[in-house]
Amino acid sequence: MRFSILTLGCKTNQAESEYLLSGLLEKGYKEVGLQERPEICIINTCTVTAKTDYQSRQLIRRALRAGARVIVTGCYAHRASEEIRKISHECIIIPNDKKNSIFSMLGYTTSSNLLYQPYHSRPIVKIQDGCNKRCSYCIIPTVRGRSRSREPYEIINEIRGLEDRGYNEVVLTGINMGSYGLDLRPPLKLEDLLEEIIGVTKKIRIRLSSLGIKEVSSRLIGLIKGSGRICRHIHLSLQSGDDNILKLMNRTYNAEDFIRLVDDLKTSIEDINIGVDVIVGFPGERDSNFENTYRVIEKAAIGYLHIFPYSKRPGTPAAEMPEQVDSKVKAHRLELLKNLDKELRSSFKASQIGKLHQIVVEKIEDGIIKGKTDNYLDVSVLNKGLNINKADRLEVIIKEKLTNEDLIGEALFTL
Repeated sequence: MRFSILTLGCKTNQAESEYLLSGLLEKGYKEVGLQERPEICIINTCTVTAKTDYQSRQLIRRALRAGARVIVTGCYAHRASEEIRKISHECIIIPNDKKNSIFSMLGYTTSSNLLYQPYHSRPIVKIQDGCNKRCSYCIIPTVRGRSRSREPYEIINEIRGLEDRGYNEVVLTGINMGSYGLDLRPPLKLEDLLEEIIGVTKKIRIRLSSLGIKEVSSRLIGLIKGSGRICRHIHLSLQSGDDNILKLMNRTYNAEDFIRLVDDLKTSIEDINIGVDVIVGFPGERDSNFENTYRVIEKAAIGYLHIFPYSKRPGTPAAEMPEQVDSKVKAHRLELLKNLDKELRSSFKASQIGKLHQIVVEKIEDGIIKGKTDNYLDVSVLNKGLNINKADRLEVIIKEKLTNEDLIGEALFTL
């Protein structure tokens, strides 16, 4: 049977889709593109913004036009099942906490140790789901539920299996990864899990996905610095650099906490790449509030931004707040931060010229090896007869940054 899986949204969704993919391939199903008219199409949706709601509906319509039996899961399916039924009553809707029932619905159970497919050079490992926070703009706790952590042995066995099959990097992810282990008995912390992974694996490197400002401890910084195995890359959920807006968002830190953390990270970990999520146009955000955010990010001199215009989510406190920001004002502020993002990315890339890095190979085409450094930079290397495959690791020196901002490296040897 031919199938397609279409995924929107976060790395947690991507990890769940990879699990579904592995299970269907294990059963002997064939993955095809939507244009090849699959019998089954699983759509793993997102509802973090109005845009992702729209994209979810568009994918559902495309899959129906392709003639597939459509299974809709993910956060939009969890929140807006009636909207999906208006598109078609024939869609099968699976809530987030029942995603694994897709296997039994198709008439079989999976093995306990699903294999990732070889074209995933950096598999995503989900360690946690749900969130106990109540940020005023966010619908995710409603559609994902309270924080739930996987047992350490499950995660460690999965990562050891990936290392045994030749993978050189895994990406750890969760809806609120910084809360990992607090619900376990006895309670654990993310740092405990990382220490265990490093202790029982040999060389696989570990990349962390998004963390909160208060979730990056001195112990975690020490682990990144000292292990040599945790990627020098941190993505922080800042959202605003203005203290008043942060209070309205129900965030538990201020701009000074962010600046202090960035300083600690840069001082402790050479060449660390720090990314930041930021929302523009939150209700009540005036020009002065936005200017504070801009200045804080500019001062921090981080590596890159992920920028989102505020999107009203029904059922959240922020949706009912006064002073909703005009869409044109949001678009203007978004453009200003996009320009700042270009400057930040360019500056960080330039700072890496002449430095030695290890890249995990992601693609080999037309004589060019493309891979990612541990500090989250894409590098292209001319393949001069190297016997190398996807997911291999390669030692390179960054030689130049082209006018289109691409980084070019020179290969030294494979690892």
